[in-house]
Amino acid sequence: MKKRVVTTTAIALLSGLTLLGCGGNAATSTSAGSTPQEAASTTAAGQTDTPADGLVYWSMWEATEPQGKVIKEAADAFSKETGIPVDVEFKGRTGIREGLQPALDAGTNIDLFDEDIDRVNKTWGDYLLDLEDLAKKSDYEKTANAGLIAACREAGGGTLKSIPYQPNVFAMFYNKEIFKKAGVTDVPKTWEELDAACAKIKKAGFTPITSDDAYILSNFGYHLSRINGYEKASEIVKEGKWDDPSVLAVAKAYEDFAKKGYFSEQIASNVWPAGQNQELALGTAAMYLNGSWLPNEVKDITGEDFDWGCFSYPAVPNGKDGTDASNYGAQVFAINKNSKKADDAFKLIQYFTKGKYDAKLSQESLGIPADSENKEWPKQLASVKPVMEELKVRYPWAASAEDNVDMTPILKENFMKLCGGSISAEEFVANLKK
Repeated sequence: MKKRVVTTTAIALLSGLTLLGCGGNAATSTSAGSTPQEAASTTAAGQTDTPADGLVYWSMWEATEPQGKVIKEAADAFSKETGIPVDVEFKGRTGIREGLQPALDAGTNIDLFDEDIDRVNKTWGDYLLDLEDLAKKSDYEKTANAGLIAACREAGGGTLKSIPYQPNVFAMFYNKEIFKKAGVTDVPKTWEELDAACAKIKKAGFTPITSDDAYILSNFGYHLSRINGYEKASEIVKEGKWDDPSVLAVAKAYEDFAKKGYFSEQIASNVWPAGQNQELALGTAAMYLNGSWLPNEVKDITGEDFDWGCFSYPAVPNGKDGTDASNYGAQVFAINKNSKKADDAFKLIQYFTKGKYDAKLSQESLGIPADSENKEWPKQLASVKPVMEELKVRYPWAASAEDNVDMTPILKENFMKLCGGSISAEEFVANLKK
């Protein structure tokens, strides 16, 4: 059996975290507010000209995004209140991912920056300032999300080196109106219950489940991790152990759903964002495994009256993990360890992540608040809150399915074919071993 071994370090599993009312992105790949088609940066990495007493902040957002607009407003208000100038450099996802490390290596004047929890702590970990003393001095954790702070410490190797904001979770998002019309009164908690719900939805004339190429592998990863737990699932993917019975079990479950007509007729060819925009958002498909950023991404299509629901990926027969396990995370702020203005930078982070501007960021971006005292969530995410409150185990992005980058395109191609009904479960496994 040919093995394809992962060429990059897999994201560490952060487990045993209990969320207190908020949650986290997880993903190193797609994060809250970001999409598989990342916005290009309009600012090249270089020396920033800013007053000597000011702060330089490199942002992952674009100035035109809801997050960028709120951050700029908050930075201006902070400067007005404190007298500390803030130069916000909106880099976009591509700009910061490609430009930050070379800029830091070159000694560019950057005091703080942001990106997702895993990228900041893993990829850029050598550049981060230890924030334990600053957090303690300001009693920051008093109103912070305990689970996400714990996740940040875990990602930082046991030390707090980043501060979370814009929490997110990856779960099953659905159209409540379709569920009502189909007579589905309770969200599925088990695979058998999901099967029954899909049957009712199909009978009512709707497509039960859709997806796109950008996200479909998470279905495979979640199911494999439900059966085995993340650690074993990741080992199977990284080491190419495709003869493990659980791989065929996942394939059989999805083959069964494909035969029953539960998947979109376009699922084998959907290129993001076709499924989420043309099927889920337009009300022809009922469910989509995606992130809590989804309602924000499709709000111009759905309008304000779309009735969003959310539930955790169901438990599977004889599985190790249940519905309290999911991929969750957050964007995080971090301070350059070489910054001469760490105290002021932490004050700015507090200004962004506490009180008024955390709440405004949540409402404007249809995101989850980071401050535990901000109790009001966007109505579109009301069903997300109970899901996040029950989470205890954190899966990395795609829950193992993308832990072997050499296998990712092969897995994706064949899983899309499996869901589309063009190959059998046995053929799916055989194709992975070629």
